[in-house]
Amino acid sequence: MKAVGFYQNLPIDHAQALQDIELSTPTLGDYDLLVEVKAVSVNPVDTKVRNGGNVPEGQARVLGWDAAGIVRATGPLATRFKPGDRVWYAGDLTRAGSNAELQAVDERAVGPMPASLGFAEAASLPLTAITAWELLFDRLRANEADPTENRAILVVGAAGGVGSILTQLVRQLTGLTVIGTASRPETRDWVLAHGAHHTIDHHKPWKAQLEALGINELAYVASLNGTARNVEQIADVLMPEGAFALIDDPKTLDIAPFKLKSIAVHWELKFTRTMFNTRSLARQHALLRRVAELVDRGDIVHTMTQQIEGLDAAGLKKAHALVEAGDMIGKVVVTAA
Repeated sequence: MKAVGFYQNLPIDHAQALQDIELSTPTLGDYDLLVEVKAVSVNPVDTKVRNGGNVPEGQARVLGWDAAGIVRATGPLATRFKPGDRVWYAGDLTRAGSNAELQAVDERAVGPMPASLGFAEAASLPLTAITAWELLFDRLRANEADPTENRAILVVGAAGGVGSILTQLVRQLTGLTVIGTASRPETRDWVLAHGAHHTIDHHKPWKAQLEALGINELAYVASLNGTARNVEQIADVLMPEGAFALIDDPKTLDIAPFKLKSIAVHWELKFTRTMFNTRSLARQHALLRRVAELVDRGDIVHTMTQQIEGLDAAGLKKAHALVEAGDMIGKVVVTAA
């Protein structure tokens, strides 16, 4: 089968950064589905692994952790889907990715695709939806907030892929006031259109901007980028016994400023459940099913802003370059012919 992979960590403008290759059809495990990949989206994790991830000696590494496609075969213990079903998922960091004609993926981390979306639009959502859902409900436990209290959450980096779905989930499924950080007019408009009640400029001091909105303290902060440089401000705006969650990868993170207020600190990684085959793995199937229902009901909108045709090295190089530029709004999707 055709696939796109790499043999060494190279900058995206290098001719061999991503290459068109031929691989054998994946062998299915007990709970696996064999999916014909119709569309993928490129996320920061793709570029991070391409730039510095482990590459097996003499073998190509295949990236891709966001996909939509059609089930073509099932493993012996797989019961949730049948051949012909349209599915979406975000895969497993330790297995071959979705940048291929066919992919083997554990059905417990796969959901039925929204009926109202095409493959391209659907591929923009799984990884960010799982990350946002787990951060909000499994880490911050925002569903346990007292609805009689006027509580608020700040989403740092709200215009990106995760932020765009997180603001929508907060608005649709909680009673929290959601504030997103954004500095450009186009990102402010995007964040407000995707569910935020307010925005603040992350380049200016946060507390004064929040107080101008009538918000003196926050119950939650979700930090999606720039965490290390914002620790002091995060601690300052959170209420005592508040909660903080992050998804980025600071080289060092001094959480001492959180001690005085007994702030809970959570790290969210979508791949934890698939990497360690946790007892809660099937929760990803359940939440993707629930998000599909919300999409089909019109409560959640897809976040695709750019589409590239051609699931090959040339198309994926273009997508990686866009993500690495660092100013993406929403998601870039690459579709198969």
